[in-house]
Amino acid sequence: MNGVQRMPSDAFDTKGVLITDVEEGQPCLQCGDTCSGFSPHTWRKNCTSCKCPREAHDVCHEEWVSVRSRLGLKGEESSCPVAFDPREKGLAWAPPGLPAHKVEEYFSMLPEISVPRLGTPGERYRDRQLAIQLPKQDLARAYCRHLNPKHASSADDFMAARNEIALDIGSVQEVLERDLECGACHAPLKYGSLAVSASKLGLLYHPACFRCTECKELLVDLAYCVHDDTLFCERHYAEQLKPRCAACDELIFSGEYTKAMNKDWHSGHFCCWQCDESLTGQRYVLRDEHPYCIKCYESVFANGCEECNKIIGIDSKDLSYKDKHWHEACFLCNRCRVSLVDKQFGSKVDKIYCGNCYDAQFASRCDGCGEIFRAGTKKMEYKTRQWHEKCFCCVVCKNPIGTKSFIPREQEIYCAACYEDKFATRCVKCNKIITSGGVTYKNEPWHRDCFTCSNCNNSLAGQRFTSRDDKPYCADCFGELFAKRCTACSKPITGIGGTRFISFEDRHWHNDCFICAGCKTSLVGRGFITDGEDIICPDCAKMKLM
Repeated sequence: MNGVQRMPSDAFDTKGVLITDVEEGQPCLQCGDTCSGFSPHTWRKNCTSCKCPREAHDVCHEEWVSVRSRLGLKGEESSCPVAFDPREKGLAWAPPGLPAHKVEEYFSMLPEISVPRLGTPGERYRDRQLAIQLPKQDLARAYCRHLNPKHASSADDFMAARNEIALDIGSVQEVLERDLECGACHAPLKYGSLAVSASKLGLLYHPACFRCTECKELLVDLAYCVHDDTLFCERHYAEQLKPRCAACDELIFSGEYTKAMNKDWHSGHFCCWQCDESLTGQRYVLRDEHPYCIKCYESVFANGCEECNKIIGIDSKDLSYKDKHWHEACFLCNRCRVSLVDKQFGSKVDKIYCGNCYDAQFASRCDGCGEIFRAGTKKMEYKTRQWHEKCFCCVVCKNPIGTKSFIPREQEIYCAACYEDKFATRCVKCNKIITSGGVTYKNEPWHRDCFTCSNCNNSLAGQRFTSRDDKPYCADCFGELFAKRCTACSKPITGIGGTRFISFEDRHWHNDCFICAGCKTSLVGRGFITDGEDIICPDCAKMKLM
């Protein structure tokens, strides 16, 4: 970078005041309202209120601080003059040297959350990325609270070498050559579009590709470091070369430190998450990725024994059942006190019992054989009754019913076949089961197809019929076989449907056929005179005598 000078590792901002991030009281973005606000631990990077890390809170700046001030760089932002004040355009930051319309073009190429417009989530997101990607304790020794004075020169050397060799700020420029490709995705860079230049690598990048290789985040305010020809944010660049304490978040410049849980710690910072007592050389328990001393783990997380009411320590087996816990030696039958470890047991009213005691005291009995249901025995239930699987069988054929269909009758159970055979309605003619659409005649069931005329076998279902000698006949057959015949028309007089007829001596007539042989007038209810085979009215009889 031309004309750029770097301030020493105890950097100050342009006003001569140490850069200040506003941390205390800032809300937690993970816990929400359950956190009362960031309350810094005396040496950890975590909040004492919610235990979440500092970067999980809505960290912001007390006043606007440029990335140059944060890095300890002085001189102009760019070889190009500043075109405008970003805050006058509603932005917390803008790439230096670009006119306003180009700035908007640049931000249009980024995700909305990465656009630091004042008063938007993008502004707060930038603040957090400044705190994460450019941790103050990496940039200036003045912020290192846990640096041993005897290692101060090592820290100075590291920061100076980083500033000279690796650290830089990218610049945004137009692509003025053709056939160039992005240094990250290797896709073509469009001629005339905007790209980010990383001078230490001599490469151009799509604005959305200018990211840290480790955390994949866009490099905040274009600040980057180079290691092995690869882009990193300052945080992850430093971690390529130095261990970082998982507790205080500072780089470790001492050759002696603790490695545990796949993390690095200052020797005095590998402590119990609850009481802060050192765990170096001590036994500890890992819970939710945090180490606890034995005493704190047992007081916070260990379960109490249901039997003796004492804590079940980490050196004891914890046997559990339905949210209740026991020492192995305390897992006993509540009645006979035999150990239940690796044995079947039952539970009743929050007490546990061995199989024999449970059966004797609480087990229900089979409605088939009267024996109890042993613990673990399969039970078949219907309404208020219950059976052993082998006892749940048909009362007739004795075959187990299992999951097949069955029919209850009074206190007995039948399979479908036996129930039909014993109780189903059968046709009096064919003796087969009537499943639907039967006919009842003289209180006896018939299939519709079986209820036929005793003479012609035509179906009588829905038809007019009569009977003789308990046998049904259709009207036609009954008339032909059994009815009197009309003397006039010779047709049967059946009487079915209320047909009226007249009898005289051994002769019979339909009501309509009882007429005078001469004048054809009805003789029903009138006097008449027989004339051989004929009947005539009195008037016709007189005329015949004259």
